[in-house]
Amino acid sequence: MPLSPGGLGSWVERVGAALGATGPARALGGSAWRLTAGGVPVVAKVAPGAADEAAGLRVLAAVAGAPAVPEVLLCDGDLLVTSWVDQAPATAAHHERLGAGLAALHSANAGAWGGGSGWIGRCRVDPRPDADGPRFYGRRLVDLAARCGLRAEVEPVAARLGYLAPWPAPAPLHGDLWWGNVLWGADGGPWLVDPSQHGGHPEEDLAMLALFGDVPVRALAAYREVRPLDGDWERRVGLWQLYPLLVHAVLFGGAYRSRAAAVARHYGGPRS
Repeated sequence: MPLSPGGLGSWVERVGAALGATGPARALGGSAWRLTAGGVPVVAKVAPGAADEAAGLRVLAAVAGAPAVPEVLLCDGDLLVTSWVDQAPATAAHHERLGAGLAALHSANAGAWGGGSGWIGRCRVDPRPDADGPRFYGRRLVDLAARCGLRAEVEPVAARLGYLAPWPAPAPLHGDLWWGNVLWGADGGPWLVDPSQHGGHPEEDLAMLALFGDVPVRALAAYREVRPLDGDWERRVGLWQLYPLLVHAVLFGGAYRSRAAAVARHYGGPRS
């Protein structure tokens, strides 16, 4: 349920106590609000997983060359406050810097598969780290599938993950990288917000970007200049989209469930 600064004023008071006098709050959608605190524009969210999101922003911020992320100004229980990002219309330079930045992020080593956030949006996911990539993804996919009645369709995919894709070292991922979580900064660079950060396969972030809109040609070209992609990567886009589709099936059902089932049947069969 979206928060109302009038109905749940305690979070505004918490922001003021920590960061200085607050100005009027303007809804940004969902549980996010823009307001000033101490004379500075900030974004405040009150939601489950606030601590995980803050930790994820700090992980992404520490990777040299990765896209910029807002600064964490306050994390207090379910309250997260970050710096505000001034935005501008997207340009070719934005796209190129996004591609190069994601490639830099994905060139780092996360150390383990999984870990990080136990939330993607308002959906719980298993955050346990794992030394084995196929096992991590298989466990996560089957758990989500069981919660939306698609276990029979998804289990064959999970069983085949070891040879459906190559498995490089796990990279730090944004983990919820759809276009609503990419901001085109007035500084000329892309900014990433609302991560579900974890160690994973680099193709996952790219596939999620493609789920709700095309990845710009310039972004993909810039990515490949920094970090080459396996020759068969395009055949696996749907495979990596199965995870966010299952998340949406858990949260919303309907067409997302049908689409997840179709994807699972494609990759779970002997000819995938």
